[in-house]
Amino acid sequence: MIALNKETAAVYLLDDDPSILKATRRLLDSVGWNVQAFSDPIAFLEHAAIHCPELAVIDIAMPDMNGLEVQTQLHRVSPSTRVIVLTAKEDPSVRRMAMNAGACAFFIKGVESGEFLAGIKAAADSSN
Repeated sequence: MIALNKETAAVYLLDDDPSILKATRRLLDSVGWNVQAFSDPIAFLEHAAIHCPELAVIDIAMPDMNGLEVQTQLHRVSPSTRVIVLTAKEDPSVRRMAMNAGACAFFIKGVESGEFLAGIKAAADSSN
């Protein structure tokens, strides 16, 4: 598989916290990624079904639909999308479920930016 080009590859962000969306978007924008940000899981999934993003960064704790449910639905509508979880709380069972469902990485909010960006790059460079 060809490695993703960050200038053309889309990274979708899903988080119900506007400050996290803004900070994560700024970080990814600063290194050249094409970013789409969403706070509503349904709007995110509808858009992903049409546009099939290469990468998605998903929060776990959200109203209406949690990140694990979003990950399951995303796999149905866009099976090639690589998922990275970015969540506020370390929970080994949630980490295990996300990784078993195919997540490329699992980060706790506040992760060092270099580590997070390395995870994004690794996910982008990995084959399905």
